[in-house]
Amino acid sequence: MTKQKVVVAMSGGVDSSAAAALLKRQGYEVMGMMLRLWSEPGKEDSNRCCTPDSMAQARRVAGILDIPFYVVDAKNVFKETVVQYFFDGYARGETPNPCLICNRKIRWKFLLDHALALGADFMATGHYVRIQNSEFGIRNLLRAVDRAKDQSYVLHVLTQEQLKYALFPVGEYPKPEIRRLAAEFGLPTASRADSQDLCFLAGEDYRRFLQRNAPEILQPGEIVAANGKVVGKHNGLANYTIGQRKGLGVASPVPLYVIAKDASTNRLLVGEAGELGFAELTACDVNWISGEAPRQPFRALVKVRYSAREVEAWVNPLDGNRALVKFDRPVRDVAAGQAAVFYQDELMLGGGIIR
Repeated sequence: MTKQKVVVAMSGGVDSSAAAALLKRQGYEVMGMMLRLWSEPGKEDSNRCCTPDSMAQARRVAGILDIPFYVVDAKNVFKETVVQYFFDGYARGETPNPCLICNRKIRWKFLLDHALALGADFMATGHYVRIQNSEFGIRNLLRAVDRAKDQSYVLHVLTQEQLKYALFPVGEYPKPEIRRLAAEFGLPTASRADSQDLCFLAGEDYRRFLQRNAPEILQPGEIVAANGKVVGKHNGLANYTIGQRKGLGVASPVPLYVIAKDASTNRLLVGEAGELGFAELTACDVNWISGEAPRQPFRALVKVRYSAREVEAWVNPLDGNRALVKFDRPVRDVAAGQAAVFYQDELMLGGGIIR
């Protein structure tokens, strides 16, 4: 019987390494594939997704598992797609999440196309998420067994066409068990530390990255209170986040917070704690995992950032791939450019970009 082929997107970390080992143990013909991504000139050794050390670790894991290993140059498409998305979002006064566009356009388009060109039946990643096949032939996305590591939020962009090729083997295990299995397989990545920051920032604050690579975004402007009074000057909207309190440089008898960023006037809007919070939001470019938008408003748990707690809300699907989200109680730290992602129990229904 011919084995099914699967390409594993490798990063040199423990999760993708364990994914490759688990799939080989399950009887698949496994191939490793790693993307060489764009790095800021002079910082090629710092992009956590493809440093020389990460590349060497992934190649070493492939050697131990006795699987082929390929490196695909994605520097140009990554810069033009993901890094430009990052710049464009901040230029609009938003707080972009480039991991979303990376999963949609790089990992699950560019890399998947390369995997299929090699004759693969599936592509796997080390994401903590699960797939469930429904009785209607739909590939559903479920939260990971390990809720603390669940990454379904950044995969709300996937379509049924992409999901039919997707495997997520580590989503069935708690993270400590993945580390134990990696050690059992003899993989050198078993104790490698997790990385959290955006890969192309190379561990640096995003503000410094913008100052060097897109200084035109950081235009000074006015800080304005809710009553319209100018209370100070800002040094570029991108330097501030919704809900920020410290570092505003504004003298006030009460604490002030960033309430909103108005790119059209280059104004930073501030207010007191009671002015923080949104009762509703509109999400655009909504992707429904099932491939079809629900026909009626529905109750859901909604996450407005990757690390945010879910909050209860009504979600009303609208025309034009949009959705209106009405929260049971006002939610702080809602930022345009982030995603609102919808859940019902373990099931992730989809999500869209907050406008």
